[in-house]
Amino acid sequence: MNAAQYPLLSTINAPSDLRKLDEELLPQMADELRSYLIKSVATSGGHFGAGLGCVELTVALHFLYETPNDRIVWDVGHQAYPHKILCERAGSITTIKQKQGLAPFPKRSESEYDTFGTGHSSTSISAALGMAAATAALGKSRKCVAIIGDGAMTAGMAYEALNHGGDLDNDLLVVLNENQMSISPNVGAMTKMLGRLMSGPTMTGIRERGKSLMHRDSRTWRFMSRWEEHIKGMVMPSTLFEELGFNYLGPIDGHDLPTLIRTIRTARDVHGPNLLHIITEKGKGYEPAERDPVKYHAVGPFDPDTGVVAKPVPAKTRPSYTEIFGQWICDMAEKDPGLLGITPAMREGSGLVRFQQKFPDRYYDVGIAEQHSVTLAAGMACENAHPVVAIYSTFLQRAYDQLIHDVALQDLPVLFAIDRAGLVGPDGPTHAGSFDLSFMRCIPGMVIMAPADENECRQMLYTGFRYQGPAAVRYPRGKGPGVEIQEKMTAIPLGKSLPVRQGKNIAILAFGSMVEPCKPVAEQLNATLINMRFVKPLDKRAILSAAQEHSALVTVEENAIAGGAGSGINELLAAEGVTADMLNIGLDDNYIQHGTREECLHQAGLDSEGIHAKIIRRFGADNHHPVPETTLRQSGA
Repeated sequence: MNAAQYPLLSTINAPSDLRKLDEELLPQMADELRSYLIKSVATSGGHFGAGLGCVELTVALHFLYETPNDRIVWDVGHQAYPHKILCERAGSITTIKQKQGLAPFPKRSESEYDTFGTGHSSTSISAALGMAAATAALGKSRKCVAIIGDGAMTAGMAYEALNHGGDLDNDLLVVLNENQMSISPNVGAMTKMLGRLMSGPTMTGIRERGKSLMHRDSRTWRFMSRWEEHIKGMVMPSTLFEELGFNYLGPIDGHDLPTLIRTIRTARDVHGPNLLHIITEKGKGYEPAERDPVKYHAVGPFDPDTGVVAKPVPAKTRPSYTEIFGQWICDMAEKDPGLLGITPAMREGSGLVRFQQKFPDRYYDVGIAEQHSVTLAAGMACENAHPVVAIYSTFLQRAYDQLIHDVALQDLPVLFAIDRAGLVGPDGPTHAGSFDLSFMRCIPGMVIMAPADENECRQMLYTGFRYQGPAAVRYPRGKGPGVEIQEKMTAIPLGKSLPVRQGKNIAILAFGSMVEPCKPVAEQLNATLINMRFVKPLDKRAILSAAQEHSALVTVEENAIAGGAGSGINELLAAEGVTADMLNIGLDDNYIQHGTREECLHQAGLDSEGIHAKIIRRFGADNHHPVPETTLRQSGA
């Protein structure tokens, strides 16, 4: 770090150094931190806008609290880059999200200052409350702070924690950071409540009269605009949080560092549960991010002077699976007026922007409320609508009870379009969809499909949509192999696999994204390759024939081996009394850390090289290697 460019920041190796500074120097410190954050992310890419909005808050918290003894819990963690810079990782911040570099979110094993591992929304208040309760029970002395955005306040878990926390007498500070953004603009009644307060006739009259009296560029105009922001929260939010048992402070300007420090110091010294409401701007201090906070939520490397991506993006040669889904749902909605699209706050990530624009009355963004999204779909299905829930695999985990109890148990026709299935790469294990086949496969009545290519994805979405029960299509992040997509939609017979190559000795039964890397492996080994297509129901006839005609079976999936698609084949063979030499290839019993998606697949042994090596190691190069005595064999009862 250049000491001439960052005279204060370059002296900070840990928050204890920050606490040695005179309070009057902290605004300069915040300016240097923001500048360093911009230059760092411009070099490496990463989550950006949220961190810019929390620079002053980060400085204030580490200045006032004795971290790491005092606990600071960041919700989700998109905004934690300034925290990492101040907490001993300034020199390595440009390695974030890269293989063997810094984790993209707070991670307990990375630093003692990362008090709680995050990545999913709305966990901070529960975690910080648990820390405060344990601190009190063990007779220790420390303060606990949770920082949560208004976007994360759309999730019910946050209110469960507030309801409990207000009933306890623990020292807990909840900082509610209102910027009206999560990844997309926030939705929901909580956000609209503030807007309604400011749109009534009295406030409208004051605002319009003020416009006629003040010049738009004047200092008075800027002050009154800021006052309007603050007044929004001065009535209703305080009532809500105080009724829940919290001492409410605010709202205050989260970028006014002297006021922020003064207010947090007051809250720190008040016993019991406190809630500080601050107003910030996502992307603060970097004009391109202020203008377009959605685009600059997370970015690749860019020119910090212009905001332009530093390296030209290559022209698209084929659509991503997300884009295929986005096109399909628009096409299907044209044909079926009963189609309703649902997302838990992932409009852009799930490919629903165009659907929202074309069918605004049939689009439902429920906020960060995965449980609600699934039961909402169940209710819609009860009224003969045709709901489609677009959700990431890792976020569907949060709605597992609703999937079982509200959808599957009632055999309701809800289609789950499950994006980011398998390894996602830079976002790491918190966002990897490693378990959906395992946790869905055991649910009675579920139809589960995994496309091997772009056209299969489109046809499977149609198949699941027309199925009169719960169905899921799970597809990976990124692009497929480049197969031409047929505009005409045709239902695939349920449970019907597709032969890809006929060979000898070994049959490779591949699921979804693993079909393509298995093709060169099958060629090298002269093995049979079957695109299984369905995880449930399995193609029983094809599996039994493969077991009869080959000396060994290999299953390959981009999911946990435990309970996954390969386990389903093992169970089928055992139930049929068929003994077969089996090799299940998938995600082993560990977490694959962040890197590029290709690096993660290689680490897991799920690229062509890794799959080939595992088969050779198990069966030998000639495919006739005898099975060792210790090898487990499947047998019937």
